[in-house]
Order: sequence, then structure tokens, then C-alpha cells
Amino acid sequence: MMFTLITGASMGIGEAIAREFAGRGHNLVLVARSADKLRALAQQLWQDWGIKVEICVEDLSDAESPARVYEFCHRQEIMVDILVNSAGLSHAGDFNDLPLGKLQEIMMVNMMAMVRLTRLFLSDMVERKKGIIINVASLGGLQGVPGLALYSATKSFVLTLTEALYVELKGKGIKVFAVCPGFVDTGFFGRAGHNAANIRLPISGIDVVVKAVLKGLKKNRIRVFPTLIDTVLAFSQRAVSRKTTIRLAGFFAAVKDDYMK
Repeated sequence: MMFTLITGASMGIGEAIAREFAGRGHNLVLVARSADKLRALAQQLWQDWGIKVEICVEDLSDAESPARVYEFCHRQEIMVDILVNSAGLSHAGDFNDLPLGKLQEIMMVNMMAMVRLTRLFLSDMVERKKGIIINVASLGGLQGVPGLALYSATKSFVLTLTEALYVELKGKGIKVFAVCPGFVDTGFFGRAGHNAANIRLPISGIDVVVKAVLKGLKKNRIRVFPTLIDTVLAFSQRAVSRKTTIRLAGFFAAVKDDYMK
């Protein structure tokens, strides 16, 4: 039986993607560290859509968690044909003030868990000559963002890996793309200590990201930008210097006012 596996599925973008895919008849494996939220979501999706939903409670900041997710699927005889790497963490403020433990946690979730899950499930997809990998990146990954230095660096990692895999897997039946949202209202800012009221760009609803995922499934693109503003900002970087691009990113994110100086 084929399943879509979604990380970070207990809230935000991951939860919204799970709801959309459930409505389209996908059987789901939901991965997150909040057991109560996953159980409640799984129960609701099963009642609403009659799909099969498995939950795998894992903290992706644990280096061994991707292997446990993969083993869980094999024990349950679950074949993952769509992998959605949606889990992500951030922390607002100067890089020098970032606690070392938080630094490790962000890198493990945003990069290493995504890499290990992709590597593990990709082998099965290549063998079947069929599969889809959707990586939730960020507009912030197109350049460094002062005040969100590590987060933007991890999302740059996601983007460049996605680009390379897109080419490596061409002709092998595997589709790979990255969704690059700008600022999205998910509760993410509060958890990261980022005051959303200061942000100098429109904050979109989660629905635009879900629509971008669906667009990516239909189109043959490496990157998908959810809104027109996201697209304009991405392509406008070609017209200004790199230094200006980085300063503007800091200005728009507005973690601190002095990043434009």
C-alpha cells in the first residue's frame, strides 16, 4: 500500500499538507514529536476521509530518529511514494547569541533529518522507479538573512541539495522539487522568538504554501514560489548587488533594526 510521509505534521505547513493530501485520498504517515497532536489529527483525517493514517512519534533532532522512521515503515509494510520534508526550526537573533544546544537542534532538524530521510526512502523509490520528494525550503534560503543566519543557511542547504537531486534523478522516475515560501502565518515566528509584527512584508496564510505544493506536483520545476511577491523578490536579486540583497533580507525580516546600517 502506498503512503505519503510528512514530517512536522503536527502543526503549521506539515499539518496543512496532511489535510490537503488526505482530502485527495492519500494514505498518510505523520511524523512529529507531539504524540497527542498526531493522534488527534490522525483520528480526524480518518473520520473525515476514510484514509489509512499511521503516526510515528519521533524527535527529528535525535540523529537516530530518521532510521527509526524508516524502520517503522518497513515493519508496517508501508511503501512511501511521496516524502514531504516539512519539519523545520528557527531562532531569531544574532548568531553569536544562539545557544549551542539550539544551534545543534536546528541543524539536525532542518538539514540532517531531511538528508537522512531522503537518502533512506530514495533507495526504495529508485528501485521502484517511482516517487516524489517535496522539500519545504524558504525564500530565506536564497541569501543569508541577518538575524536568521543559521535558519537561512540551512534552507540554502535544502535548496542546493534539491537542485542537485533534480538532475541526478532525471529519467529515473523520481520527481524532486522545493517549495520556497516567504513569511507564512503558522505560529512559527513565536516559537522562534521572532516578533511577526515587525516584519516588513505581507504574511501569507498557509493555504498559499499548500497550493504551491500542488503546483509543484503538476509542473516540472525545481523551485516553486507560493506568491507573486515571493517570485518578484527572488528574481529581483539579479538587479542588485549581493550586499544589498542581504541587507534588504535583514530589513524585511526585521529581527533587528540595525541590520540595514
